[in-house]
Amino acid sequence: MTSPSYALLAVTDPRQSIKIYNRLLGLEPVELSDTFALYVLPTGWKLGLWKKDGMEPTPLASGGSELAFNLPDRSDVDWLHVEWSGLGLVIVQSPTELDFGYTFVAADSDGHRLRAFALSESPT
Repeated sequence: MTSPSYALLAVTDPRQSIKIYNRLLGLEPVELSDTFALYVLPTGWKLGLWKKDGMEPTPLASGGSELAFNLPDRSDVDWLHVEWSGLGLVIVQSPTELDFGYTFVAADSDGHRLRAFALSESPT
């Protein structure tokens, strides 16, 4: 069985995008060029930021998928909402309670959605 271990986001300018992603992830990329940046997360999962003008095949418009950040509780979601707002990310959904938990959604400068959430407690 195979499982995903890598995500690629099409971006306008990787060198510009890392200014936000370095702060979001608390990491520096392990690889950086004019066309590509690569992060290796502590879990081993990788995130690549690829210049969309050079991607083959040409990427579709962004916005239909999300990177999700699972947080321990509501207070962490509220704290991150304030942090990300301060970074200049566009908040596309304010903190709200949904059926799965407490969440908000931001968007980076390329329109990639970034969801922070804390799962609801399961009923016993």
